[in-house]
Amino acid sequence: RKLEPVLAEIRRHEERLGTLSEEELRAQTARFRGIIDERTGPLKAEVDRLRQEKQDCADPVERDRLEDKLQKAEHAWKQEIANVLDELLPEAFATVREACRRLVGTTVMVTGQGLPWNMVPYDVQLIGGINLHRGRIAEMATGEGKTLVAVLPLYLNALPGRGVHLVTVNNYLARRDSQWMGHV
Repeated sequence: RKLEPVLAEIRRHEERLGTLSEEELRAQTARFRGIIDERTGPLKAEVDRLRQEKQDCADPVERDRLEDKLQKAEHAWKQEIANVLDELLPEAFATVREACRRLVGTTVMVTGQGLPWNMVPYDVQLIGGINLHRGRIAEMATGEGKTLVAVLPLYLNALPGRGVHLVTVNNYLARRDSQWMGHV
C-alpha cells in the first residue's frame, strides 16, 4: 500500500512514453543523465577539486584536513545522487517497462539461440525493483521474474555513470541474463 503512489506515478509516465518514437524513448537515458549532471555537477566538481588539492599537497597536517573536507564533499555528492535517483525512479521504471513492452513479439538472441520476448514487468515486479533500489531484500521464487526485476534498479542506478554490479554465482546464468536483459 505504501508503494501504490509510486506505482501510480509510473503508470502516469507510461501513458506519455507510449506515444514516443523509438529514438525519443532511447533519448530518455541521455535526458536522465543530463538531469543528474545538472543537479550533481557542482558537487562532483568540488569533490574533484579537493581530490586534486589533496594529491598536490605535501603537508601531512593539511592533507588530513583536506581528507576530512573530501569525505564530507563525497558524502554530499553521493546523497544528492541518491535524491535525484529517487525522484527519477518512477519515470525510469516506466521507461524500462515501455522498452520491454516494445520488445514483446520479437525474437532476441541469447547464448546463440533465438528466444521470443514475452516479458513486461507486472506491478508486483515493479515493487520488487523499488525495494531493491531502496536496499531492501525482495524474495522471489523460481519463475517469478527475478531477472526482469533486477533490470529496473540496474538501469536506474547505472544512470550516474559510476558503475553498477549484479552478482550471479553461476557463470552460465550471468552470461545468459546479461545477453537476455541487455536487449532492454
